Amino acid sequence: MTLEEAQKAVDDWIKTYGVRYFSELTNMAILTEEVGEVARIIARTYGDQSFKKDEKNNLADELADVLWVLLCLANQTGVDMTEALRRNLEKKTRRDKDRHKNNPKLSEP
Repeated sequence: MTLEEAQKAVDDWIKTYGVRYFSELTNMAILTEEVGEVARIIARTYGDQSFKKDEKNNLADELADVLWVLLCLANQTGVDMTEALRRNLEKKTRRDKDRHKNNPKLSEP
């Protein structure tokens, strides 16, 4: 699925099942919550914390929740994520094409 198809699928779902989009402010709060859930899983999987009893590692599902809300916000604000990502990659390439290669912190040990 392309980003364009994903944006349309989310929009179609909202129009079919969701009644309407939550407000942009509500979706921003939900996005923050979902990113927090991703952070919790990362902390428990790769950090020093451990999972609580009956707590599950659903990283893929939580990342999909983040993408879902991000696409909702894009749809609500008229952002074409395909074009935005293309422009962002160009910007990063112009700005950082040599930066990381020349970073001694990133060189092989």
